[in-house]
Amino acid sequence: MDQPSQPLLKMSGITKTFLGVQALKGVDFDLVPGEIQCLIGENGAGKSTLMRVLAGALRPDAGTIAIGGDSFAALDPMLGHRVGIGMIYQETDLVLPLSVADNIFLGHEITRGGSILRKGDMRPVVAELMLDLNLHFSPDTLVRDLGPAQRQLVQIAKALSRKIRILVLDEPTAALTDNEIGYLFSLLQRLKAQGIGMVYVSHRLNEVMEIADRVTVMRDGERVVTLPIGAVTKDGLIAAMVGRQVDTDARTASHRTDKLVLSVDNLSVRGQFSGVSFDLRQGEILGLAGLVGAGRSEVLECLFGVTTPDSGRITLFGKEVRIGSPIQAIRLGLGLVPEERRESGLVLGRSVEENIGFPILRRLSRWLVIQRSRLAGVAADLIGSLSIKTPSARQQVATLSGGNQQKVVIGRWLAANTRILLLDEPTRGIDVNAKFELYQVIRGLTAKGVSVVMASSELPELLALSDRILVMAFGRTVAELDAATTDQVEIMRHAVVRPQETTAGEAA
Repeated sequence: MDQPSQPLLKMSGITKTFLGVQALKGVDFDLVPGEIQCLIGENGAGKSTLMRVLAGALRPDAGTIAIGGDSFAALDPMLGHRVGIGMIYQETDLVLPLSVADNIFLGHEITRGGSILRKGDMRPVVAELMLDLNLHFSPDTLVRDLGPAQRQLVQIAKALSRKIRILVLDEPTAALTDNEIGYLFSLLQRLKAQGIGMVYVSHRLNEVMEIADRVTVMRDGERVVTLPIGAVTKDGLIAAMVGRQVDTDARTASHRTDKLVLSVDNLSVRGQFSGVSFDLRQGEILGLAGLVGAGRSEVLECLFGVTTPDSGRITLFGKEVRIGSPIQAIRLGLGLVPEERRESGLVLGRSVEENIGFPILRRLSRWLVIQRSRLAGVAADLIGSLSIKTPSARQQVATLSGGNQQKVVIGRWLAANTRILLLDEPTRGIDVNAKFELYQVIRGLTAKGVSVVMASSELPELLALSDRILVMAFGRTVAELDAATTDQVEIMRHAVVRPQETTAGEAA
């Protein structure tokens, strides 16, 4: 694309240090009007830190930010909004108890006299935004009642409700279906035609190749290269990101035995899923495939005691059980790594070692006092064995990259001697190299006899890791496939077809 002489955005020499660790090392970055520039790199490369500096969430130690003809040493969130920056974070920043409409206008409400909300004036704007984004739910719906995909779309509507010149999207498609991704891309093209410059942060290289005008690669807090998309290949981008080729699609060795550890028979939760049955063997990875809303996450939550089944049986290690709570599930040897790790899997204000030790605090206590030395020992062992990159065990877990946060969640269940691990989108928002490391961790667990049920929207991931793949559609299991002999086309052929039986939503 022809670039105008005046950039819309020019960041020069941006430097940022956290607790002695240099996250950004004199980074230069520019964006022109009507451009979609993809920003890629491993977790911890500095992408999100750079964009948080742009949005005003972080103050740089050095450098300048020029937007149009105005130059700033730093921005704050309010100033960022005034100069036309919209930021959509990977982890939603919505207020869950508020409605969709209230969230969209939060911080820039239309008022009378500065204090009285004019909801009659805000509602048509919200309705138009929701229509543009094809959101088929009421503006009065509470955000806490929406799924991850719907929340992400509300975030996009919230950003577009302001008059923006620059839109930053951090992993915007992580929880979206193919249809929703297609609609988002068409929306971005319309915004591009209006002259809005966009920074698109993603680990999905297929999306990068499809949507980008230019691509910038970061590694270890530095900008490695910026090139037009026509001058790069996917393999070349991977090499620039990690310094070597990484094949995350290669199938890994199976450790499945004949020993049956879990049997699920005709399990149902009204309104979520119905008639789900499967067996799981020691050392096996059973993949759960299906579109968003198929019921995969709900099955995992039921097995972990988050919800109670209306019917069906669960047999665990040869004994029929009723799992009434997560505490009971943990005592029975199950652990859940949830889809929303920051919201449901971690206590962000606590340290790495505390997050690892939460399920075993009773074991680490004497006379109701936690023995810190024992906690530190357990954490140190797992930080080493899982290669968790952290300055120390007492580092606040919120400061770690997404891949390392996920390792902390998995480490928690290893500390608790979990025998069956339930993984829900385990590599969501994680870069190529971190995925490969997590694959090795998961296979290492199965080699030790741990069994895994893994729900994932990434079909290459399911094919690479799973022994068998259970396909779900509309709340029912519709196919069981051998991962070694199936492919993405066959999986999707089952996933998109509505079963002939009554769906979970229609079940009495």
